[in-house]
Amino acid sequence: MSDRPPDSPKQATVPGWQPPRVTKAAMGGASPQVEVALADVRSKIYPRSVAGVFARWRIAMVYITQIIFYGLPWLQWSGRQGVLFDLGARKFYIFGMVLWPQDVVYLAVLLAVSAFALFLFTAMAGRLFCGYACPQTVYTEIFMWVERKIEGDRLARIRLDESPWNLRKLRLKAAKHFVWIVIAFWTGFTFIGYFAPIRELGAGLLAMSLGPWQWFWMLFYAFATWGNAGFMREAVCKYMCPYARFQSVMVDDDTFVVTYDHVRGEPRGGRSRRVDHKEAGMGDCVDCSLCVQVCPTGIDIRDGLQYMCIGCGACVDACDQVMDKMHYDRGLIRYTSGKAITERLSQSQARKRLFRPRVLAYLAVLGVIVVGFAIALAMRTTLRIDVIRDRGALGREVAGGQIENVYRLQIINTSEVPLEIKLSASGLSELSIVTADHGSEYVHVEGSSNRLVPVVVRAPASDMTPGVHEISLLAVARSPEGRETSVAEKSSFFVPR
Repeated sequence: MSDRPPDSPKQATVPGWQPPRVTKAAMGGASPQVEVALADVRSKIYPRSVAGVFARWRIAMVYITQIIFYGLPWLQWSGRQGVLFDLGARKFYIFGMVLWPQDVVYLAVLLAVSAFALFLFTAMAGRLFCGYACPQTVYTEIFMWVERKIEGDRLARIRLDESPWNLRKLRLKAAKHFVWIVIAFWTGFTFIGYFAPIRELGAGLLAMSLGPWQWFWMLFYAFATWGNAGFMREAVCKYMCPYARFQSVMVDDDTFVVTYDHVRGEPRGGRSRRVDHKEAGMGDCVDCSLCVQVCPTGIDIRDGLQYMCIGCGACVDACDQVMDKMHYDRGLIRYTSGKAITERLSQSQARKRLFRPRVLAYLAVLGVIVVGFAIALAMRTTLRIDVIRDRGALGREVAGGQIENVYRLQIINTSEVPLEIKLSASGLSELSIVTADHGSEYVHVEGSSNRLVPVVVRAPASDMTPGVHEISLLAVARSPEGRETSVAEKSSFFVPR
């Protein structure tokens, strides 16, 4: 396995199936490597369509991810949108769960789970996310499918791009971009639908009454989808994706990646099927370059593992088809580890070496975080209170020989049912608590909402020493079904001298 930098001489060699590139270096320039690298950036890649096991997996992942992305905002839950990140109200609705800004710790845990899961998958099987679930890969696959349906397969697209502009070329290009823009615009609309109720958003779109920020983000996301999947494509994976740069520190010789079996394949070269290539001293690779033609990033996997490889497996499907035609065994290019190639291990032997100390450490950490996250969600209370002291009046003596402290309670009801809440206080003898506006110990809070309630806590002035005393404010909520939830918050009670 090798990770050759993009400017190495071997990788910069133009494959024989492509026309030669004329660079300034060939005309007497001073920096051939720079010129070839710039030519690689400017040249357009025309991936060839391929069928096979990995192609079917990619298509299946396109369907799964897009059904989830496009369909999720339309699901209803208890009379509202099932998944909605309402930034204006600072509430995240995820089916039956409502998250508030105070629940940011859950977001941090989710990010930690995602990070360790990414480390785990990469250490075991390389860039699975990039090849099958990354939005850049998925939308590029969708846009390329549209391109193939309208303009034809690889050779037809090359001829069309090289031909002069005429009515046919204009018609095909216009049709392709029209479909691309429709998909991109629908993607932008769906994206905004996660942050604003999508049914109201649809009505506002038809009435052309959306707000300026809604228009901006919808068009921005649509433009980004159209530009990234329609034009930039492999350039995002090769030059912009940070994951491509640091993946090499997460893989080793026991990681399963798309690998060319150089022991079996070399020396490569063309031959007739009637010739026994082994007697002729040749390897199984017929040097057809189909693995390069189907690669979405345009690399040659026979040069070893490169950071531009997204692990999609298209070269595996293409090579297996060639092996079938030549009546050779499949697997010249396959998902396996570097040690399986060099030490000639079987797939079962290579899989046993997947669970090495690094992977077990990732699994252990990920398991602990997931279990802790599940327990925290299960024990998460639907009632919260935050106590805010009134700094303007720490404590005062009122009529009737009472010491009075004023607080503001931020009561948050994270459930979707209204709650009747009874307030009480403890920590000192004969403490009483009532709301400042209604003089009641009961507070009503609607579902998925919060309420700021000023309250007054009183205690007899007799036998109380001046100073600060610790007390607890207790809220006991009862739902319409009769379920009780309680939460207590500590605070301080000030007795003046």
